Amino acid sequence: CLLSKSNRKRITTRMATKRIVLRAGKRICIFVGEGEEWHGKPLYLAILELARHAGVAGATVTRGVEGFGPGHHLTTDRLPDLADNLPLQIEIIEQAELVDTLLPQLDKMVQRGMMTISPVEIVTTGNVQ
Repeated sequence: CLLSKSNRKRITTRMATKRIVLRAGKRICIFVGEGEEWHGKPLYLAILELARHAGVAGATVTRGVEGFGPGHHLTTDRLPDLADNLPLQIEIIEQAELVDTLLPQLDKMVQRGMMTISPVEIVTTGNVQ
């Protein structure tokens, strides 16, 4: 979600001793099953390596405890027989230009799954020097 002017002022006031940098960016959320692979390695790991080599500041993989995809096949960690391909969410937030350069390769890599792309406002904080 984008920060309104009033929210920006509130953050600035609350963190008067911190340096705040706001910049436009994009968030990519990639939803795949943990059993998906790319060239013999787990797909999530291949995506993280791609992001790291491209210079992305950070990326996160979150493992779901239960979910289903377009085929409505339920996977859950509650039942061992259904825990064969639990859902993963890979999230990358970075400047729009860098995200745009990643998209063609991600489109090739994510053969079964879904990606969402949304605009974000990146707030970076740090101590005032």
